[in-house]
Amino acid sequence: MLEKIFKLKENNTSVKTELIAGFTTFITMAYIIFVNPQMMSSTGMDQGASFVGTCLAAAIACILMGIYANWPIGLAPGMGLNAFFTFTVVGEMGYTWEIALGSVFIAGILFWIMSITPIRQWMLESIPMNLRIAMGSGVGLFIGLIGLKNGGIIVSNEVTLISMGDLLKIETILSMLGFLLIAVLAVRKVPGAILIGVMMVTVTSIFFDLIQFEGLISYPPAFMPVFMKLDILGALDLAMISVIMSFLFVNLFDTAGTLLGVANQAKLVDESGNVSNLDKALKADSSSSAVGAFLGCAPVTSYVESSAGVETGGRTGLTAVTVGFLFLIAIFFSPLASIIPAHATSGALIYVAILMLGGMEKLNWSDTSELLPALIIIVMIPLTFSIANGIALGFISYVVLKIGSGKVALISAGAWFLTLVFLSKFIFL
Repeated sequence: MLEKIFKLKENNTSVKTELIAGFTTFITMAYIIFVNPQMMSSTGMDQGASFVGTCLAAAIACILMGIYANWPIGLAPGMGLNAFFTFTVVGEMGYTWEIALGSVFIAGILFWIMSITPIRQWMLESIPMNLRIAMGSGVGLFIGLIGLKNGGIIVSNEVTLISMGDLLKIETILSMLGFLLIAVLAVRKVPGAILIGVMMVTVTSIFFDLIQFEGLISYPPAFMPVFMKLDILGALDLAMISVIMSFLFVNLFDTAGTLLGVANQAKLVDESGNVSNLDKALKADSSSSAVGAFLGCAPVTSYVESSAGVETGGRTGLTAVTVGFLFLIAIFFSPLASIIPAHATSGALIYVAILMLGGMEKLNWSDTSELLPALIIIVMIPLTFSIANGIALGFISYVVLKIGSGKVALISAGAWFLTLVFLSKFIFL
């Protein structure tokens, strides 16, 4: 049965290899089951219910990806997208988390429509490469800023806006040591470096009586406080257009980059450059985002950490299905998830942020009219504490610079469209 579904022999792999690869991928991305509920609870969502929703959304997405697309990709609520959900849509803009979930659902449906029509190809090709790269790097800085704040490494300051925190405070020391531990383990290519770092800081916090140990395993928390609570009608508001667009395009470009990168590593690209089942993989990813909204999650997306499993031999969807079943098992570890302190996950956020900045090396540094808008996006996302506003300012400046430098013909239809949307948001909303 497994051979028929996953074509193991055709992909030169075995059940044992796929199971090991799935376990490896899960270990590298399991930090999300601790980080995501903690972040989402800041919106008023029940943390226990969010924990269950995170695990279920990831499990369903991984199993769908494995069986439908036969790809060795793990999926879960996206880092960066959950920060945008929490700190911008709910925190800054003042929408309820139910309306924010409604916007996630609408963005997921739009992503799915794009995945089954030529719109996806048109949009991917019409958005300038520099701006695509800048979105990921800007989101990385945004996550890093949150990690530094949660760890007490930076604090607010009335004179200078931000300044260094108290580095002798035990929580701050642990957050910095957590980051350094993750970085050292990652450099030494230890699987699950992020998870190990989070767990070590948590255990140390118990030792210093900063938190109380409440056990490892129990029945799952009540799920109903977040299940089916999305407010789709509330999200059908003109002011939500930029939010939906931000969810859509950050997810689209992040997913496309991750899928293509892992596809090359897993040898899913033939000699002509065609990627096996890419359309199915995109459909599985976009469908997962819509389903995740019903489960109380920010957009679900493909994880670049899947490359760890591919590195150990994962080649088929059996790897993804294994990841999915491990997420289901994780539901019973809610007591552990509930005691993870913010300073334990801050190092993970900072580390993930630094990795996301790696894309900046691919920027076109020779063309100023391409470079400046990209840098504006990267800088303004964290400084405005808003992914949507940072992207909007980048697109508007891109069009202005192209017009001012006499390169109007190089402005794509997609760039014109998004610029008009973002301009309308600033003027009318």
